[in-house]
Amino acid sequence: MSFSARIAAELRGDRMVWAILVLLGLFSLLAVYSATGTLAYRERGGNTESYLFKHGIILMGGLVITYFCHLLHYRRYMNWAPILLPIALILLAYTLVLGTDINQARRWIMIPIVGISFQTSDFAKLALIIYVARAISSKQDYIKDFQSAFVPIIVPIVLVCGLIAPADLSTAIIVFITCLFMMFVGRVAMKYIGLLLLAGGIMFAFLLLLGRSLPEYVRVQTWESRMQQFIAPSETGEDTYQIDQAKIALANGGWTGVGPGNSTQRNYLPYAHADFIYAIICEEYGVIGGAVIIGLYLLLFFRVTRLITKSPKAFGAMVALGLSLIIIIQAFFHVGINVNLLPVTGLTLPLISMGGTSLLFTCVAFGIILSVSKYIESVNEADIEEDI
Repeated sequence: MSFSARIAAELRGDRMVWAILVLLGLFSLLAVYSATGTLAYRERGGNTESYLFKHGIILMGGLVITYFCHLLHYRRYMNWAPILLPIALILLAYTLVLGTDINQARRWIMIPIVGISFQTSDFAKLALIIYVARAISSKQDYIKDFQSAFVPIIVPIVLVCGLIAPADLSTAIIVFITCLFMMFVGRVAMKYIGLLLLAGGIMFAFLLLLGRSLPEYVRVQTWESRMQQFIAPSETGEDTYQIDQAKIALANGGWTGVGPGNSTQRNYLPYAHADFIYAIICEEYGVIGGAVIIGLYLLLFFRVTRLITKSPKAFGAMVALGLSLIIIIQAFFHVGINVNLLPVTGLTLPLISMGGTSLLFTCVAFGIILSVSKYIESVNEADIEEDI
């Protein structure tokens, strides 16, 4: 058996999804190596290879996780959903009260002994999507009454988003939008989708009031500042340094870019390796490079759409849809921030920005999507054999 045949035998599932995963990973290595240049000189005496090595190790670990996740039958994740969600709620509550404060936000907890920070919202959004997919698929034929929609679906969504929002409003919004789409595709009655919107609005209003008295827990002032910065920066005198540098990076890039490693804005743009990595990609690879990145995320969406139309089981279709949507929506939010279409927030570009938990849980999401794909592939092969 040839080497390529062995690889094909090991990596089951949609080949295009595997290719998208690898291509995004390669883009990630190139972009992070370039974007961390200034960070390396400031913190590690110019050792840029150390960040590349660290990121490469995390990325390789993520690909290994994807491989093992895709080996498991996707229904196992369905069985774990009732356990994963309570764990996620406990971790989010702990993070909100006792989490590590980094950049004036409590989004992380420190893992004892190893001293590694862990962003609990990345685990929580994965757990919630699996849980919502399970709830919708198990009750799909009768989600027409209050009892089957409110407690099993709406309450968990509002609780998780409500616990994420105080420290990371943008992630909470992305999770909320993803769940809305899942409910719509899952044929939940429109009045209950409207009820989710109402419950979400009430939770947001509650957080606004809570933030007035407990600003150390709910970042209301930061939300207001960034909205003012986006809507009317000249009138309010808000600092627009970040987005101004991102605009310069986009202008420098033009159509074809200044070339790999030749970015100048990485020296001025804060968090160029994370929150503004798309601007650095556009500077070095131009509009064409930026369009390729967007195209890869769109291709992922179309491949998953193709999968869910073939899935014989509702849970497989719903979980693949939810996990792909949360990756794609976050990617487009990141791009929107970088091109000044959305207010500045700390959102990474999935699978490309430097980061630990974000990258690893994105790889888990890819693994589950590929597990669904592998199952559909095996069902189709069995049908062909029966026809023969």
